[in-house]
Amino acid sequence: MEIKVRELSNGVKIPVVGFGAYKIQNENDEACNVIKNAIKAGYRSIDTASFYENEEGVGKGIRESNIPREELFITTKVWIDDDGYENTLKAFDKSLERLGLDYIDLYLVHWPTENIKETWRAMEDLYRRKKVRAIGVCNCTIEQLESIIDFAEINPMVNQVELHPKRTEKELLKVCKRHNIVVEAWSPIMRGQLLSNEIIKNLAKKYNKSEVQIILRWHLQNEVIAIPKTKTLSRINENIDIFDFEISKDDMEKIDSINNDERMKPQAYENLYKVTKKEIV
Repeated sequence: MEIKVRELSNGVKIPVVGFGAYKIQNENDEACNVIKNAIKAGYRSIDTASFYENEEGVGKGIRESNIPREELFITTKVWIDDDGYENTLKAFDKSLERLGLDYIDLYLVHWPTENIKETWRAMEDLYRRKKVRAIGVCNCTIEQLESIIDFAEINPMVNQVELHPKRTEKELLKVCKRHNIVVEAWSPIMRGQLLSNEIIKNLAKKYNKSEVQIILRWHLQNEVIAIPKTKTLSRINENIDIFDFEISKDDMEKIDSINNDERMKPQAYENLYKVTKKEIV
């Protein structure tokens, strides 16, 4: 299978579909085996985080896949408890050790906090020291993203956010495009909540594809990198099989019409979206 990629602002190439490791456990080699299955299916981008507590298993799966390291794109993230300059550097070293890797392809700030300025300084240092090939953020609003750009010496290359047909984030996509920031979607199928939607179901029949494949193709055509997650082998294979069809403009608009700006866990955003431009400038 040919691996389709996009270029980040620094020229680093990232696969257009990733494999998410959220809620995959280290125990009983689950993470190891799931990652090996994903790589065998054709995924070359693996997304984990220190918060997921499975970096050891993910790293083991990477090593046992017997795919050359340079052919893989590995992402992990620094959690809010490790924000700030020194804490971020220490957290990175721990993630690197758990993964058993020499470098990370993409290192992300998992959530913005009031210490984002110092956290980002550490991210820039890791990038300059070639410990990471690219750096970025997660869960940043337009205001937060532009605030970071105001003080950053190196702009975020990625913004990973909750994005799916019920939360299309059209304005955020425009801002990210203007700043040459690639958008990634976590929970791109809204954890299965969209599969019973009538528009999605009808389009699945029309294109002879699954509901999940319709949604992931919608992301692809919106120039959003989707990071689906599943432990089931058949779905692992299904989720990457989205390159042999195209959704028409009219049908893309039908999917867009599902949007109601819904978040899956709004309380989490209220608790963690702490940064304002005034606080960090």
